[in-house]
Amino acid sequence: MTVGTGATMEGVPELEVPTHDDVPAGDAPLARVTAADIDAAAARLAGVVVTTPLELSERLSALTGAKVYLKREDQQVVRSFKLRGAYNAISQLSETEAAAGVVCASAGNHAQGVAFACRTLGIHGRIYLPRTTPRQKRDRIRFHGAEFVELVLVGETYDDAAAAAAADVERTGATMIAPFNNLRVIAGGGTVAREIVNQLGHVPDAVVMPVGGGGLIAGMASFLHERFPHVALYGVEPAGAPSMQAALNAGAPVKLGHIDPFVDGASVARVGDFNHALMSRIPVQMLTVSEGRICTDMLALYQNEGIIAEPAGAMTVAAVSSALGEESVPIAPGSTVVCVISGGNNDVSRYGEILERSLVHQGLKHYFLVNFPQEPGALRRFLDEVLGPDDDISLFEYVKRNNRETGPALVGIELGSADTLPDLLARMDQASLEIEQIDPHSPTFRFLT
Repeated sequence: MTVGTGATMEGVPELEVPTHDDVPAGDAPLARVTAADIDAAAARLAGVVVTTPLELSERLSALTGAKVYLKREDQQVVRSFKLRGAYNAISQLSETEAAAGVVCASAGNHAQGVAFACRTLGIHGRIYLPRTTPRQKRDRIRFHGAEFVELVLVGETYDDAAAAAAADVERTGATMIAPFNNLRVIAGGGTVAREIVNQLGHVPDAVVMPVGGGGLIAGMASFLHERFPHVALYGVEPAGAPSMQAALNAGAPVKLGHIDPFVDGASVARVGDFNHALMSRIPVQMLTVSEGRICTDMLALYQNEGIIAEPAGAMTVAAVSSALGEESVPIAPGSTVVCVISGGNNDVSRYGEILERSLVHQGLKHYFLVNFPQEPGALRRFLDEVLGPDDDISLFEYVKRNNRETGPALVGIELGSADTLPDLLARMDQASLEIEQIDPHSPTFRFLT
């Protein structure tokens, strides 16, 4: 079931509602985004962005005993919510600022949102990308921006691109459109919450939002907390980059020493100053979900609902469907819960890695080093003595074979059921071969997956 997409909220204010972008970054605690700011953003976005579907998930509802809706921002014009913030910010530039153009650094969804906004508004922009940005993403940015956008490839990392973009702003006077640390961008993202309430026709009991740099949740939470303070708010971060939790715990944004870049749409080392300042004043429960769990739910969304979600887009569903022992959203039976699917820009070439991470997470995929004697029948003995009837060898590769007597091999085994792992390990202990399991938490294992 899809909730209607045409509802509007009464009393939308005039478009000159201040968005407080003039607050200096050093004074981020003074930052605020009001529900009125978000109403005004919604008026600016009318006819530009799609009112994305709000769909009831029968599967997740049956799993939780609640009514679980999916807010499908993957169905947005640029396949993510990022257009909302980019357009809201760029559309408010003065004539002088518009003439100077805009600049951003991004290799992902924000770049596409900026490109679309530039073409729609007739404003020229330069988008700085690391040279490693896949051609598919570059092509999508060019498609959305057409002749109004110039792509500049520089360096090998996002930080290189961001430094070049900042230098551009200093040199040319163009306006930087930051992906999340911008109050007008935050207000644009907040329109997702406004749409949810309009589409449902009532206020949900809980809203679950993905968190990267903090732009989307800061806007949505600001709107919901001001207008409907009884709504339970949940933010979900990838376990490999819990930057908002770190900021809230420290009382200020902190830069994580290491992040797992797999969830590329949410793997941010440091949240924005404005984003943290807003979130520190709103009661939101933060959760983390593992990258493997996210992969499992990406596949489940595709196989059950036909939704192609990017890793960041599946985080909220992962937090709702998480198994015992994992962090999960506490859901009361009969309640109404909304999960935001933030984007669907996923490269098809990544699905091999997604499947691998999911199998490892579910305990179905394991790796071993097996020291085979260099004699006929050694592999046959391994198959007969060790493998169960439902187990399968998914990888076999000699690591080193210059010893005349033995040859160590890397062996990947996929189990028919995770419950059979103890039996497999017991058979390995009794086998006549030297076998070592690779620890899933070791650097070697991370290299394999």
